[in-house]
Amino acid sequence: MPAKEPATAHPAGVEPAWINRYAAKRLTAEQAAGLVRHGEHVFVGTGCATPRTLVAALEGLMPCQRDVELLHFLTDGAVPHDDDGNCTSRYRHRSFFVGNDVRAAVRQGLCEYVPLSAARLPELIANGRVRVDVAMIQVSPPDEFGWVSLGVSVDVIPAAVRKARLVLAEINPAMPRSMGDSAIRMDDIDHWVQVPAQLIEYHHPVASSEVVEAIARYISSVIEDGATLQVGLGRFTVAALERLTAHRDLGIHSDVITDAIVPLLESGVINGRMKSQNRGKVVASFARGSRRLFELIDRNPLFVFQPLETVCDPAVLAAQHKLVSVIQAFALDLTGQVCLDQFEGMVYGGLVAQPEFLQGASRSVGGKAIVCLASTTSDGQRSQIKLTLDLGETATISRSDIHYVITEYGIAYLFGKSLRERVTALIHLAHPKFRAELWTQAQQVGWLPPEQQLKHLQAYPVAEEREVVLDQCPPLLLRPALSTDDVAIRELFHQLPERDVYTRFFRHVRGLSLSDAQRLCNLNLETEVAFVAAVGTREHPRVVAHACYFVDPATRIAETAFMVHPDWQGKGLGAALQQRLREHASQRGVQGFMAEILPTNQKMIRLARASTGKVQVVPEGDVVRVTTMFE
Repeated sequence: MPAKEPATAHPAGVEPAWINRYAAKRLTAEQAAGLVRHGEHVFVGTGCATPRTLVAALEGLMPCQRDVELLHFLTDGAVPHDDDGNCTSRYRHRSFFVGNDVRAAVRQGLCEYVPLSAARLPELIANGRVRVDVAMIQVSPPDEFGWVSLGVSVDVIPAAVRKARLVLAEINPAMPRSMGDSAIRMDDIDHWVQVPAQLIEYHHPVASSEVVEAIARYISSVIEDGATLQVGLGRFTVAALERLTAHRDLGIHSDVITDAIVPLLESGVINGRMKSQNRGKVVASFARGSRRLFELIDRNPLFVFQPLETVCDPAVLAAQHKLVSVIQAFALDLTGQVCLDQFEGMVYGGLVAQPEFLQGASRSVGGKAIVCLASTTSDGQRSQIKLTLDLGETATISRSDIHYVITEYGIAYLFGKSLRERVTALIHLAHPKFRAELWTQAQQVGWLPPEQQLKHLQAYPVAEEREVVLDQCPPLLLRPALSTDDVAIRELFHQLPERDVYTRFFRHVRGLSLSDAQRLCNLNLETEVAFVAAVGTREHPRVVAHACYFVDPATRIAETAFMVHPDWQGKGLGAALQQRLREHASQRGVQGFMAEILPTNQKMIRLARASTGKVQVVPEGDVVRVTTMFE
């Protein structure tokens, strides 16, 4: 992006005209803080626009105002601490997000956490259920028309300004003038305080690790070209953005934006071209980042800042095609209930607007609602996927609203799945050292049948996926079979003509039991391997073919078998499956394939003869044994 001309500067020592124009409202921070009355509820502005000077003045009042409560969302520097990190605030606090600023206060009992989506807060402020008497905010200097900008933090501030009897504003010359619905009139501000031209900057901590990289890789693989993204502040979501450099035509509609979007904007990956709402615009409610991001936002019509309740309007979110919402969780039970705001026994983070975005993405055409988490706690000693949530962990997202779950061990799609299917999928996303215990627990409570087994402890091998395009056919995904494919394989079986069933199983089979289907997909991935060919989306795949091989450890020869939907026969799918099996097996030291084929199954015999390598076809009684040795 081309460099932007700086805003008009004033000569050194010359005050801008607006200072004189609004001089009657000007106070010192101490004078402004002194206007707060005993027993009042003071709203404090958000994030990188936290009004630190006003809050510090309120803390410094001698004597302090009695029974004053500070109400805030996500603040930075609003709560004083001593050298040991203990909260030293003289007031009570009520917070909708437990970040670094208030964590000690919560621990010490000086701050109450409110588990509420911040998108619902304006409604409660408006009807008086959340009381706001005073609003302390930070804004840009006024323009020639008497309007100031809320800059990098619009969020819930307009609702607080409308309700408060007293609005106190820090005017910061460095505050960007954000575009959109982010302006308020100087007439709405009762008093203002001038503060130095310096913004609070937020630098997301570097969190590079194998776990972060694996989760970020899975997230990016689910995001399609043309998607519109909502991404929060978590380490996994930030890392996922860094992996989207090869994507095209992405958009942003998010509660918060960070520095992570800047490279994608500069490269054109994010252009909003395919958005169905606010086409070509980056829509957000607040920004947390560095000067690099703030300078890009300043007076830039590319960005549209709106109140949080507008950005998170369910109707708007559902109307945004291919909306992808990615949130980071701290715990998940085997039925899919998610805990977002408690971590290792402590209140941590908050809901922000995550429930609205997850539901909006799930109702969006082509949308994806994604929950990601590490499989274990940071020390690796406890699983974050559990039979049930622990004491103190609450289900902040219902299991009925969960679609995708991602850990460093793979991806699971849960929406519309049975309890057994959910449990099976989530156990395979847990750390291997906890899977056997979780499996046993799930069987003990009746969520898994006794005959279903845990066959392997490996992560889903996403690198083994291949997209195949056959002539005049929709794209196919050839992927390793999952233990949750049993229902899809059973459906494929019932689409086969009777003769195909007989040539596949060498007997008349009327149906597949759960155990039968599991033997075709729940495999050990070493000597038992299966692939499926699926059409459709990840959310609604249809398995149209199945291929497997079983290795004889003594000879390193593998026996193969195939099932292909009749509509897909004669199109080259069988050859593609055979080639994929051979490629996979040869990389693992398999010497060749063997198949026993009925003499009447000439299609399979011709397919076997067409294989590269040394092919031997030998009649043996009622079958033809075809052996193909790899070269």
